[in-house]
Amino acid sequence: MIKQRTIQRSVQTSGVGLHNGEKVTMTLKPAEVDQGIVFRRVDQNKINEVKVSPDAVKDTKMCSAIGQDTSRVATVEHLMSALSATGIDNIIIELNGSEVPIMDGSSIPFIYLLQTARIKEQDAAKKFVLIKDVIEVKDKDKWARFEPYDGFKVDFTIDFPHPVFDASTNKVALDFYDESYITEISRARTFGFMQEVEYLRSHGLARGGSLDNAIVLDEYKIINTDGLRYNDEFVRHKILDAVGDLYMLGYAIIGNFKAYKSGHELNNKLLLALLSDKKCWSLITLDSQDPKTSNLATRYTNSKNGILNQEMAGVYQ
Repeated sequence: MIKQRTIQRSVQTSGVGLHNGEKVTMTLKPAEVDQGIVFRRVDQNKINEVKVSPDAVKDTKMCSAIGQDTSRVATVEHLMSALSATGIDNIIIELNGSEVPIMDGSSIPFIYLLQTARIKEQDAAKKFVLIKDVIEVKDKDKWARFEPYDGFKVDFTIDFPHPVFDASTNKVALDFYDESYITEISRARTFGFMQEVEYLRSHGLARGGSLDNAIVLDEYKIINTDGLRYNDEFVRHKILDAVGDLYMLGYAIIGNFKAYKSGHELNNKLLLALLSDKKCWSLITLDSQDPKTSNLATRYTNSKNGILNQEMAGVYQ
Protein backbone atom coordinates (compact mmCIF):
# COMPACT_ATOMS: atom_id res chain seq x y z
CA MET A 1 0.00 0.00 0.00
CA ILE A 2 1.30 3.46 -0.93
CA LYS A 3 1.10 5.50 2.27
CA GLN A 4 0.43 9.14 3.09
CA ARG A 5 3.32 11.39 4.06
CA THR A 6 4.05 14.27 6.38
CA ILE A 7 7.26 15.65 7.91
CA GLN A 8 8.93 14.42 11.09
CA ARG A 9 9.73 17.79 12.67
CA SER A 10 9.07 21.49 12.29
CA VAL A 11 11.40 23.64 10.19
CA GLN A 12 11.49 27.36 9.55
CA THR A 13 12.77 29.76 6.91
CA SER A 14 12.47 33.46 6.08
CA GLY A 15 12.44 35.53 2.92
CA VAL A 16 10.56 38.23 1.06
CA GLY A 17 7.34 38.04 -0.89
CA LEU A 18 7.77 38.37 -4.65
CA HIS A 19 4.80 40.69 -5.01
CA ASN A 20 4.40 42.55 -1.71
CA GLY A 21 8.14 42.78 -1.02
CA GLU A 22 7.58 42.18 2.70
CA LYS A 23 9.73 39.94 4.87
CA VAL A 24 7.94 36.80 6.00
CA THR A 25 8.81 33.86 8.22
CA MET A 26 7.39 30.48 7.27
CA THR A 27 7.24 27.41 9.52
CA LEU A 28 6.40 23.94 8.25
CA LYS A 29 4.86 21.58 10.80
CA PRO A 30 3.80 17.91 10.81
CA ALA A 31 0.09 17.19 10.34
CA GLU A 32 -2.18 14.25 11.08
CA VAL A 33 -3.46 11.66 8.60
CA ASP A 34 -6.04 13.12 6.18
CA GLN A 35 -5.51 16.64 7.54
CA GLY A 36 -4.33 17.77 4.12
CA ILE A 37 -2.24 20.83 3.28
CA VAL A 38 -3.21 23.72 5.53
CA PHE A 39 -1.92 27.30 5.39
CA ARG A 40 -2.18 29.19 8.68
CA ARG A 41 -1.80 32.96 9.10
CA VAL A 42 -0.33 33.59 12.55
CA ASP A 43 0.08 37.37 12.20
CA GLN A 44 -3.62 38.13 12.53
CA ASN A 45 -5.62 38.69 15.71
CA LYS A 46 -7.52 35.50 14.99
CA ILE A 47 -5.38 32.72 13.56
CA ASN A 48 -7.04 31.72 10.30
CA GLU A 49 -6.52 28.50 8.40
CA VAL A 50 -6.98 27.79 4.70
CA LYS A 51 -6.97 24.21 3.49
CA VAL A 52 -5.88 23.88 -0.12
CA SER A 53 -8.53 23.02 -2.69
CA PRO A 54 -9.42 24.36 -6.14
CA ASP A 55 -12.24 26.37 -4.53
CA ALA A 56 -9.77 27.99 -2.12
CA VAL A 57 -8.01 29.74 -5.03
CA LYS A 58 -9.25 33.35 -4.95
CA ASP A 59 -6.78 35.13 -7.25
CA THR A 60 -4.65 34.00 -10.19
CA LYS A 61 -3.12 37.30 -11.27
CA MET A 62 0.62 36.64 -11.60
CA CYS A 63 0.44 33.88 -8.95
CA SER A 64 -1.92 31.47 -7.23
CA ALA A 65 -3.43 33.01 -4.08
CA ILE A 66 -5.73 31.16 -1.71
CA GLY A 67 -8.07 32.58 0.88
CA GLN A 68 -10.90 32.13 3.31
CA ASP A 69 -12.78 34.86 5.19
CA THR A 70 -10.19 37.56 5.97
CA SER A 71 -7.19 35.29 5.48
CA ARG A 72 -5.21 35.28 2.24
CA VAL A 73 -1.91 33.68 1.21
CA ALA A 74 -0.34 34.53 -2.14
CA THR A 75 2.29 32.84 -4.34
CA VAL A 76 1.73 29.34 -2.99
CA GLU A 77 2.54 27.54 -6.25
CA HIS A 78 6.30 26.98 -5.82
CA LEU A 79 5.90 25.50 -2.34
CA MET A 80 2.93 23.45 -3.52
CA SER A 81 5.06 22.16 -6.39
CA ALA A 82 7.74 20.99 -3.94
CA LEU A 83 5.09 19.33 -1.75
CA SER A 84 3.73 17.49 -4.78
CA ALA A 85 7.19 16.34 -5.85
CA THR A 86 8.05 14.99 -2.40
CA GLY A 87 4.66 13.34 -1.96
CA ILE A 88 3.62 15.32 1.12
CA ASP A 89 -0.09 14.78 1.82
CA ASN A 90 -0.43 16.39 5.25
CA ILE A 91 1.37 19.50 6.48
CA ILE A 92 0.70 22.76 8.29
CA ILE A 93 2.32 25.90 6.84
CA GLU A 94 2.44 28.85 9.23
CA LEU A 95 3.16 32.36 7.91
CA ASN A 96 3.44 35.71 9.64
CA GLY A 97 2.56 37.48 6.41
CA SER A 98 0.33 37.27 3.36
CA GLU A 99 2.76 35.71 0.88
CA VAL A 100 5.00 32.64 0.73
CA PRO A 101 8.65 33.77 0.45
CA ILE A 102 9.94 33.67 -3.09
CA MET A 103 13.42 32.42 -2.11
CA ASP A 104 15.43 32.10 -5.38
CA GLY A 105 12.34 31.95 -7.62
CA SER A 106 12.37 28.16 -7.97
CA SER A 107 11.23 25.29 -5.75
CA ILE A 108 14.64 23.82 -4.87
CA PRO A 109 14.93 25.76 -1.57
CA PHE A 110 11.61 24.24 -0.47
CA ILE A 111 12.79 20.76 -1.50
CA TYR A 112 15.83 21.24 0.76
CA LEU A 113 13.65 22.55 3.58
CA LEU A 114 11.40 19.49 3.38
CA GLN A 115 14.38 17.15 3.37
CA THR A 116 15.74 18.96 6.44
CA ALA A 117 12.39 18.31 8.14
CA ARG A 118 12.71 14.64 7.14
CA ILE A 119 9.75 13.13 5.36
CA LYS A 120 7.94 10.24 7.01
CA GLU A 121 5.21 7.84 5.99
CA GLN A 122 1.95 7.64 7.92
CA ASP A 123 -0.27 4.68 8.68
CA ALA A 124 -2.93 5.42 6.05
CA ALA A 125 -3.34 4.92 2.32
CA LYS A 126 -2.35 7.75 0.01
CA LYS A 127 -5.17 8.86 -2.28
CA PHE A 128 -4.75 9.58 -5.99
CA VAL A 129 -7.01 11.29 -8.50
CA LEU A 130 -7.22 8.92 -11.49
CA ILE A 131 -8.09 10.66 -14.76
CA LYS A 132 -10.59 8.45 -16.60
CA ASP A 133 -11.64 10.65 -19.53
CA VAL A 134 -10.42 13.70 -21.44
CA ILE A 135 -11.45 17.08 -20.08
CA GLU A 136 -10.31 20.44 -21.48
CA VAL A 137 -10.68 24.17 -20.86
CA LYS A 138 -9.85 26.97 -23.31
CA ASP A 139 -9.28 30.71 -23.33
CA LYS A 140 -8.91 32.00 -26.90
CA ASP A 141 -5.78 30.25 -28.22
CA LYS A 142 -4.74 28.98 -24.78
CA TRP A 143 -5.81 25.58 -23.53
CA ALA A 144 -5.22 22.97 -20.84
CA ARG A 145 -6.45 19.39 -20.64
CA PHE A 146 -6.29 16.15 -18.70
CA GLU A 147 -6.03 12.81 -20.48
CA PRO A 148 -5.93 9.24 -19.09
CA TYR A 149 -2.36 8.01 -18.61
CA ASP A 150 -0.63 5.37 -16.45
CA GLY A 151 1.64 7.77 -14.59
CA PHE A 152 1.90 11.50 -14.04
CA LYS A 153 2.96 13.27 -17.22
CA VAL A 154 3.15 17.00 -17.93
CA ASP A 155 3.39 18.18 -21.55
CA PHE A 156 3.70 21.97 -21.75
CA THR A 157 4.25 24.42 -24.61
CA ILE A 158 4.85 28.17 -24.29
CA ASP A 159 4.88 30.90 -26.94
CA PHE A 160 6.21 34.40 -26.19
CA PRO A 161 6.92 37.05 -28.88
CA HIS A 162 10.48 37.73 -27.75
CA PRO A 163 13.89 37.05 -29.39
CA VAL A 164 15.05 34.82 -26.52
CA PHE A 165 12.27 32.27 -27.10
CA ASP A 166 12.47 29.82 -29.98
CA ALA A 167 10.67 26.65 -30.98
CA SER A 168 13.48 24.36 -29.82
CA THR A 169 13.14 25.49 -26.19
CA ASN A 170 9.39 26.15 -25.97
CA LYS A 171 8.14 22.61 -25.28
CA VAL A 172 8.93 19.98 -22.65
CA ALA A 173 7.14 16.73 -21.81
CA LEU A 174 8.07 14.71 -18.71
CA ASP A 175 6.64 11.60 -17.08
CA PHE A 176 7.46 11.99 -13.41
CA TYR A 177 7.19 8.23 -12.88
CA ASP A 178 10.25 7.93 -15.13
CA GLU A 179 12.05 11.24 -14.76
CA SER A 180 13.15 13.27 -11.76
CA TYR A 181 11.37 16.47 -10.77
CA ILE A 182 14.40 17.41 -8.65
CA THR A 183 16.92 17.33 -11.47
CA GLU A 184 14.64 18.28 -14.38
CA ILE A 185 12.32 20.94 -12.92
CA SER A 186 13.05 22.11 -9.36
CA ARG A 187 15.80 24.64 -10.22
CA ALA A 188 13.79 26.49 -12.91
CA ARG A 189 13.15 30.09 -11.82
CA THR A 190 10.26 32.43 -12.39
CA PHE A 191 10.75 35.03 -15.13
CA GLY A 192 9.48 38.42 -16.22
CA PHE A 193 9.96 41.30 -18.63
CA MET A 194 11.50 44.67 -17.77
CA GLN A 195 8.80 46.59 -19.64
CA GLU A 196 6.16 45.04 -17.37
CA VAL A 197 7.86 45.86 -14.06
CA GLU A 198 6.65 49.47 -13.74
CA TYR A 199 3.07 48.46 -14.51
CA LEU A 200 3.17 45.55 -12.06
CA ARG A 201 4.63 47.63 -9.25
CA SER A 202 2.02 50.36 -9.77
CA HIS A 203 -0.58 47.62 -9.16
CA GLY A 204 1.10 46.34 -6.00
CA LEU A 205 2.92 43.44 -7.67
CA ALA A 206 6.58 42.42 -8.16
CA ARG A 207 7.76 44.70 -5.33
CA GLY A 208 10.08 41.97 -4.06
CA GLY A 209 11.33 40.89 -7.46
CA SER A 210 15.04 41.10 -8.27
CA LEU A 211 17.75 39.39 -10.28
CA ASP A 212 18.31 37.18 -7.22
CA ASN A 213 14.87 35.56 -7.49
CA ALA A 214 13.82 35.86 -11.13
CA ILE A 215 15.07 35.72 -14.69
CA VAL A 216 14.54 39.19 -16.16
CA LEU A 217 14.44 39.99 -19.87
CA ASP A 218 14.76 43.36 -21.58
CA GLU A 219 13.55 43.87 -25.15
CA TYR A 220 16.30 41.68 -26.61
CA LYS A 221 18.03 39.48 -24.05
CA ILE A 222 18.29 37.99 -20.57
CA ILE A 223 19.92 40.54 -18.25
CA ASN A 224 20.93 38.11 -15.47
CA THR A 225 24.71 37.81 -15.64
CA ASP A 226 24.63 34.15 -14.59
CA GLY A 227 22.38 33.17 -17.50
CA LEU A 228 20.04 30.18 -17.43
CA ARG A 229 20.12 27.01 -15.33
CA TYR A 230 18.51 25.02 -18.18
CA ASN A 231 18.56 26.04 -21.84
CA ASP A 232 14.74 25.76 -21.75
CA GLU A 233 14.34 27.10 -18.19
CA PHE A 234 11.26 29.19 -19.09
CA VAL A 235 9.02 26.28 -20.07
CA ARG A 236 10.42 24.18 -17.23
CA HIS A 237 9.35 26.86 -14.78
CA LYS A 238 5.86 26.81 -16.30
CA ILE A 239 5.82 23.08 -15.58
CA LEU A 240 6.97 23.80 -12.02
CA ASP A 241 4.07 26.24 -11.63
CA ALA A 242 1.59 23.80 -13.15
CA VAL A 243 2.64 20.96 -10.84
CA GLY A 244 2.00 23.29 -7.89
CA ASP A 245 -1.32 24.55 -9.26
CA LEU A 246 -2.56 21.02 -9.93
CA TYR A 247 -1.66 19.94 -6.40
CA MET A 248 -4.35 22.32 -5.18
CA LEU A 249 -6.52 19.20 -5.58
CA GLY A 250 -4.81 17.98 -2.42
CA TYR A 251 -4.13 14.65 -4.13
CA ALA A 252 -1.53 13.27 -6.51
CA ILE A 253 -2.75 12.89 -10.09
CA ILE A 254 -2.55 9.82 -12.30
CA GLY A 255 -2.95 11.18 -15.80
CA ASN A 256 -1.47 13.38 -18.50
CA PHE A 257 -1.67 17.17 -18.20
CA LYS A 258 -1.19 18.89 -21.56
CA ALA A 259 -1.17 22.65 -21.94
CA TYR A 260 -0.52 25.38 -24.46
CA LYS A 261 0.20 28.86 -23.06
CA SER A 262 -1.67 27.99 -19.88
CA GLY A 263 -1.22 29.85 -16.59
CA HIS A 264 -2.53 29.90 -13.04
CA GLU A 265 -6.06 30.90 -14.05
CA LEU A 266 -6.53 28.25 -16.70
CA ASN A 267 -4.88 25.58 -14.55
CA ASN A 268 -7.40 26.30 -11.79
CA LYS A 269 -10.32 26.34 -14.22
CA LEU A 270 -9.28 22.88 -15.38
CA LEU A 271 -9.35 21.57 -11.80
CA LEU A 272 -12.80 23.07 -11.22
CA ALA A 273 -14.05 21.57 -14.50
CA LEU A 274 -12.63 18.18 -13.51
CA LEU A 275 -14.31 18.19 -10.11
CA SER A 276 -17.64 19.13 -11.65
CA ASP A 277 -17.60 16.15 -14.04
CA LYS A 278 -17.38 13.03 -11.90
CA LYS A 279 -17.35 10.65 -14.85
CA CYS A 280 -13.87 11.94 -15.73
CA TRP A 281 -12.11 10.90 -12.54
CA SER A 282 -12.13 8.74 -9.45
CA LEU A 283 -10.30 8.75 -6.12
CA ILE A 284 -8.22 5.61 -5.68
CA THR A 285 -5.45 4.06 -3.60
CA LEU A 286 -2.52 2.05 -4.94
CA ASP A 287 -1.55 -1.36 -3.60
CA SER A 288 1.02 -3.69 -5.11
CA GLN A 289 -1.10 -6.64 -3.84
CA ASP A 290 -4.18 -5.48 -5.76
CA PRO A 291 -4.21 -6.76 -9.38
CA LYS A 292 -6.08 -3.61 -10.50
CA THR A 293 -3.42 -1.20 -9.23
CA SER A 294 -0.28 -3.32 -8.79
CA ASN A 295 1.43 -2.02 -11.95
CA LEU A 296 0.85 1.62 -11.05
CA ALA A 297 1.84 0.98 -7.44
CA THR A 298 5.11 -0.57 -8.57
CA ARG A 299 5.81 2.26 -11.01
CA TYR A 300 5.14 4.89 -8.35
CA THR A 301 7.17 3.09 -5.67
CA ASN A 302 10.15 2.69 -7.99
CA SER A 303 9.96 6.17 -9.50
CA LYS A 304 12.51 8.83 -8.66
CA ASN A 305 9.74 10.90 -7.10
CA GLY A 306 8.01 8.03 -5.30
CA ILE A 307 10.99 7.28 -3.05
CA LEU A 308 13.10 9.45 -0.78
CA ASN A 309 16.31 9.39 -2.75
CA GLN A 310 19.77 10.93 -2.44
CA GLU A 311 19.73 13.04 -5.60
CA MET A 312 20.18 16.38 -3.89
CA ALA A 313 23.98 16.60 -3.75
CA GLY A 314 25.25 19.03 -6.36
CA VAL A 315 21.81 19.95 -7.74
CA TYR A 316 21.61 23.43 -6.24
CA GLN A 317 24.28 25.83 -7.52
